[in-house]
Amino acid sequence: MALSLATASFVIERDPARCIACQVCVRQCANDVHFYDADDDTVRAHDQSCVGCHRCVTLCPTQALSVRLNPLEYRPHANWGPDILRNIYKQAETGGMLLTGMGDDQPQRIYWDHMVLNASQVTNPSIDPVREPMELKTYLGAKPERLEIDDHGDGLTLRTELTPQLELDIPIMFSAMSYGSISFNACESLARAATEAGTYYNTGEGGLHPALYQYGERTIAQVASGRFGVHLDYLNAAAALEIKIGQGAKPGIGGHLPGEKVTLDISRTRMIPQGTDALSPAPHHDIYSIEDLRQLIYAIKEATHYTKPVSVKVAAVHNIAPIASGIVRAGADIVAIDGLRGGTGAAPTMVRNNVGIPIELAIAAVDARLRSEGIRHRASLVAAGSMRCSADVVKAIALGADAVYIATSALVAMGCHLCQHCYTGKCNWGIATQDPYLTKRLNPNIGAQRLANLLRAWSLEIKEMMGGMGVNSIESLRGNRDHLRGLGLNQVELDALGIKAAGM
Repeated sequence: MALSLATASFVIERDPARCIACQVCVRQCANDVHFYDADDDTVRAHDQSCVGCHRCVTLCPTQALSVRLNPLEYRPHANWGPDILRNIYKQAETGGMLLTGMGDDQPQRIYWDHMVLNASQVTNPSIDPVREPMELKTYLGAKPERLEIDDHGDGLTLRTELTPQLELDIPIMFSAMSYGSISFNACESLARAATEAGTYYNTGEGGLHPALYQYGERTIAQVASGRFGVHLDYLNAAAALEIKIGQGAKPGIGGHLPGEKVTLDISRTRMIPQGTDALSPAPHHDIYSIEDLRQLIYAIKEATHYTKPVSVKVAAVHNIAPIASGIVRAGADIVAIDGLRGGTGAAPTMVRNNVGIPIELAIAAVDARLRSEGIRHRASLVAAGSMRCSADVVKAIALGADAVYIATSALVAMGCHLCQHCYTGKCNWGIATQDPYLTKRLNPNIGAQRLANLLRAWSLEIKEMMGGMGVNSIESLRGNRDHLRGLGLNQVELDALGIKAAGM
């Protein structure tokens, strides 16, 4: 075997005074980093195989382990940094594309961190969310331009026929993660948490396992390019349907679930042979124009008797505003936009880090465009792509989103440590894996409770921030950019976001 020039990314440090050679780390590591040496009754490690998931550190009963970045320093070079060198070494050895999981880890500007929120002081009193009602309920779907109401003297009757709506108790939903890319236990955790929190979770492009049909009222079911698991019962089981055109981590790129992850259950759910690769083409082969998209939207509405809103999910790319305008005019009730920092189970590293634009700029542009065309009411906007905390949610809504999708935050809540090796199927936390031994590590009862706790905590913080702004309804916050100010942004960025600089 040729010598590898790609050095280990992490170093395992083991305190011999604390290590009792219990071999917990050996049993827990799916990457075979740790091994027991029976000759001298010690546990050793292959640093080269470590992905930095911290499972061994967390479960070590004597706290004998630590995992650190490899302190090896390359000769300093502003253009040819260590990551660039390691990537070239790997590709020179394998001749293949570099793959990665999760979202963009490059130092792109995070605009959430350069925006601050307003707060009421003297002339516009703040609201105490503990003592006064705060409304977080959100409705997703097309809204009528005006309401016609009949007054019968003894009451009012709504004459305008409303289109189907998704009712959210909190303006946060769980984003698309397919059964196959994540384990069944992870899918069930998301479904149960969505049900408890009064929101929705998204099936992703992997179909819906029969055991999850019971959560259909809280399910958004995807129709992706591969049409995996798409049939009439699937469409009618969900509360809403979503046509997936693209995602933020890999715009213009199809999907690939390796055959070794296509177990019997997954093959039945996706309606493909067991053990075969599940390949999603980059384009939908029946969509090559807005007119084609319109036909699919109305085909889905016809199949479900116009009882469910239809969403279209696209990646945040250049000219996203006119693209979103075309989607709304094609009849979509919801437009979901996934930004540059959006996560994924597997994507080419170069695509993930270099294609697309941040969600902050995309949402601002789309909201402004739809308002200028007078069609903002005809569709709801959902923002996705690295919503890390409740403040990001509030800022997204103030920029113009109706609600947000979260995925990476949800995975972290279930235990993910962002080792970015989801595509290997060796997730030590039982999330991005189909290995029966590993999937048991995620208990759906615990996973669902942790997710529900996260949403509850964020909802409390959102109410506090809204109260500080003197706003008692999420509807009053949506698109109200006067509540935002920019810090450290140039005028071009401020204009793109449609906000003023702090101090103005």
